[in-house]
Amino acid sequence: MKKIIVLGSGLVGKAMAIDLAKQFDVTATDINDQALAEVDSHGIKTRYLDFANLQALQTAIEPFDLVIGAVPGFMGLQTARTVIEAKKNMVDISFFPEDPFQLDALAKKNDVTVITDCGVAPGMGNIILGYHNKRMKIDTYECLVGGLPVLREWPYEYKAVFSPIDVIEEYIRPARYVQNGALVVREALSDPELIHFEKAGTLESWNSDGLRSLIKTMPNIPNMIEKTLRYPGCIEYLRVLRETGFFSYEELEVKGMKVRPIDITAKLLFPKWKLKPGEEEFTVMRIRMVGEENGQPASYEYNLYDRTDQATGTLSMARTTGYTCTAAAHLVLNGQYSRKGISPPEFLGEDEANFLFVMQYLKARGVTYHVKRS
Repeated sequence: MKKIIVLGSGLVGKAMAIDLAKQFDVTATDINDQALAEVDSHGIKTRYLDFANLQALQTAIEPFDLVIGAVPGFMGLQTARTVIEAKKNMVDISFFPEDPFQLDALAKKNDVTVITDCGVAPGMGNIILGYHNKRMKIDTYECLVGGLPVLREWPYEYKAVFSPIDVIEEYIRPARYVQNGALVVREALSDPELIHFEKAGTLESWNSDGLRSLIKTMPNIPNMIEKTLRYPGCIEYLRVLRETGFFSYEELEVKGMKVRPIDITAKLLFPKWKLKPGEEEFTVMRIRMVGEENGQPASYEYNLYDRTDQATGTLSMARTTGYTCTAAAHLVLNGQYSRKGISPPEFLGEDEANFLFVMQYLKARGVTYHVKRS
C-alpha cells in the first residue's frame, strides 16, 4: 500500500487525510496537538511536526510516496522547496503568494511532479479552464467564488476555514486580471458588484488575485478575471480596517514592544471567524467561458453550490478544496499524471481522462458541478 504524508491537519488537511486513508497508508502531521487528536480519532496515524524545522521536515517525508501540502501560505514556498529537494512528488493547497515556477527547474532536475494550487479556486477552476482551452478558442473566462457561513452573524457575517492571515491576504494583495489581452492591476476589494445566485441569494463580488498561474499559462485568452464573493456590505468595513493599517505587516512600537498590526488583527479575528460546533457553511462558484468551438460560437457555465455534509460534519470548503487535491493525488500515485516539474492545475485538466476522473471523483463525494452549454 502506497504511503502518503499530509502536512497540516487543519479543517482541510483533516478532510483530506480521512478521504485518502480509505485507500492509502496515511500519516497526518501538525504542530497543533488538538488538530492531531481530531485526526487520530478517525484511526489515522499522526505525528507532531514543526514545518519551520526544515531538517525535521525532510526527515519526516523520506519514507513516503507522496506529500500533500496544507500548510499556511507564508510557509508554502519553503515547504515545497524542501519536498522537491527530497525528491518527493507533491500535491499542494498552501496557495503561497510567490511564483511557483521559480521551483520548476529544481523539480525537473529532481524528476518530481508537483501540482500546486490544487484546491477549489484556484484549483478546480483551473482544471475546468485547462480542459476547455484545449478544445475551444476562449475569448472570456470569469470565475466568481466564495465560502460563507449559512448563518449571517454580526459583526462580520463571515467565518474562515483557512488561516486568518491567509484570508486577510485576499483583502490586501493587488488583484490582477486580463482585459483585451493586457494585464490590469487593481487594488483588492475594487469594482464591487451585486450578483444573485439561485441558492445562495444576492452576494457581493470584488476583485481578488485569484488568476495566479493562469496569467502566465493562458496567454491566448484575452479576457480573464476572478472575483471573490461575500455577503453584501463586507467591502466597506474591510476597506476601513485596511486603510487604518490593521492589515499592515510593518512593525509598530507599542509600549516599547515591536508588533505587526496584522498579527494582532489575526489574533482578534480568529475567534470571531471560527465556526461554532454544528455551524454550517457553503461554497458557491460560477465559471463562465465564452468563445468559439468547432467554428461556432459557444459558451459554458459551471455552477457549484455545496454545503457542509451534515452526516459527517465535514465543511463544504474542506470538501470542495480537499477533494480536488485528493483526486489529483490519486492521479499522481496511479501514474495517470506524471508530468515533471511544477504543474498548476490547468495542466492536469488538459487531458480528458484526468478531467473526467476529477469530476467523477468529486461527484461521488457529493460535490457536483452543474454544466450548461449554449
